[in-house]
Amino acid sequence: MKERDSDYWKAKLSLTPHREGGYFKEIYRSEGSSNLIREGDERQVERNHGTAIYFLLQSGEMNTLHRIKSDEVWHFYDGSRLAVHEIDSAGNLITHLLGLDIESGESPVIVIKAGNWFCAEVADADTYTLAGCTVSPGFDFDDFELADKKSLLEVYPNHKEFIEKFTI
Repeated sequence: MKERDSDYWKAKLSLTPHREGGYFKEIYRSEGSSNLIREGDERQVERNHGTAIYFLLQSGEMNTLHRIKSDEVWHFYDGSRLAVHEIDSAGNLITHLLGLDIESGESPVIVIKAGNWFCAEVADADTYTLAGCTVSPGFDFDDFELADKKSLLEVYPNHKEFIEKFTI
């Protein structure tokens, strides 16, 4: 069997660069959709019931701090553990370890709640993580917000080092 490295997965899964960092491919978008009124926004939008992607991040690559308007479920598939950092609704900075070593505090599945800021980095040097991300209601780039460093520093000055590291 061929050794599976990040180049193997990028080629086999036809992954392309993601605007937030890393590589991805959408693998599922439900045929069904719903009309929603998003909290804080009075306009009605139509969103698929769910979407799913493959997501690959390599050591040293930055997955920038962002948020979406739906819950996102992360699934571990291959490679090294992934540190998924989250600023929750109370302003707490939490690091989830996505991986298979349960005894070391890793979990094969984690959930990021809608509206929470988050980003990811491969926790080990010279490796990669292949994960899946499932979003419900389905992902739409209109629901995506890339963090603004200045604005976030005003709201979360206690997370200055973290925000400076994961914003552009």
